[in-house]
Amino acid sequence: MISTLEKEITFRFLKTRKKDGFLNVISIFSFIGISLGVAVLIIVMSVMNGFRTELINKIVGFNPHATIKPYDKPLEYKNLNSALTSISKDLILSNSSEAIVIREQNSKGVLLRGYLEEDFSKLDLINNKNFLGDKKNFKNNSISIGKELSFNLDLDIGDSITLMSSSGVETIIGNLPKQKKFIITSIFESGLADFDNNVIFLNLNTLEEFSNLSSDDRNLEIYLMNPKNIDVQKKMIQKLYPNDLVFTWADMNRSLFSALKVERNVMFIILSLIIIVAAFNIISGLTILVKNKTRDIAILKSIGVLNRSIVKIFFLVGVIIGTTATFFGIIIGVTFSFYVENLRAFLSSAFDLTLFPEEIYFLSTMPSEININSIFLISICSIFITVFVSIFPAIKAAKLDPVKSLKYE
Repeated sequence: MISTLEKEITFRFLKTRKKDGFLNVISIFSFIGISLGVAVLIIVMSVMNGFRTELINKIVGFNPHATIKPYDKPLEYKNLNSALTSISKDLILSNSSEAIVIREQNSKGVLLRGYLEEDFSKLDLINNKNFLGDKKNFKNNSISIGKELSFNLDLDIGDSITLMSSSGVETIIGNLPKQKKFIITSIFESGLADFDNNVIFLNLNTLEEFSNLSSDDRNLEIYLMNPKNIDVQKKMIQKLYPNDLVFTWADMNRSLFSALKVERNVMFIILSLIIIVAAFNIISGLTILVKNKTRDIAILKSIGVLNRSIVKIFFLVGVIIGTTATFFGIIIGVTFSFYVENLRAFLSSAFDLTLFPEEIYFLSTMPSEININSIFLISICSIFITVFVSIFPAIKAAKLDPVKSLKYE
């Protein structure tokens, strides 16, 4: 417990005096350093959490959350439907292949994804506000292309394009690739340029005929109610169908999210060094404070104040500086995290800079997601560091000999 006397002396030592000018400067810099370290750490972690969340939302917006691909036997769709009802909102059959788009002087390789007409309109990508065209018009010769592909090849709804299949047809002169004309009936936008530039949707039956695929090879795409909790649900699906290949959106982007996780951890370690460096200023400040208060410490010991009380007093001085700086840093960090996009927009317009290019980061705005657990962890680390560095000067103050101190004072 902390006595009233210890509290009074602690707050008296915290008050500034003219003769303690240099000590005040050190204390102020310690306070500012810890506050800025905590604030920067919260802002960076919030932006990285927001970036990860936005990236996940975009990926699960155009990719199936989980896919079951048969090895030998075709999938039993009806049994799957009854088994996965508890965790899924849609079960959609699909197939895929590759083709080449032929457009005047341009040609481009693309990935074809086929869906049945009634399933195409269920896709989240088709039901967002950026979709153009008729989502119900998905007949044999209709296709839906990405916005980036429409820009690059100068295509619009109603235009026709020729696709060359990767599979061929036998003729008297040998194997020739199939070619077929399609009408663009819609244009989609996922928010990721690579996807919009390289994927074309078309009718499932048309795809299988065009690419010489069998209906037995169809995949089952599972759209989950909670796609973020993917690892647990993947295990459930694998237990139901152990003889088929099961892969998820996380498996398809594992290297990307592993890199994000490593980057986030490295940033946390690097920015924590700011707090550590600032916290070590507390040692300097408390050491000078002990030197300046040598006479006061000697008088306190002479009137019977115990060594442990002296330790508490100087320990509390360091802890109060570190704790108040930490909470001040939390306020600054949370405030900036809320308005980081407004700040980015202001700096971009004021200095004519592109601080967050969409073509690199796949996002048009700087995301931010404040995570309570991250703030709690940062706060605990910061307070622990300040508590740790306050111990040595406090013990040194308690070891002063009152007789020698008063003699030299």
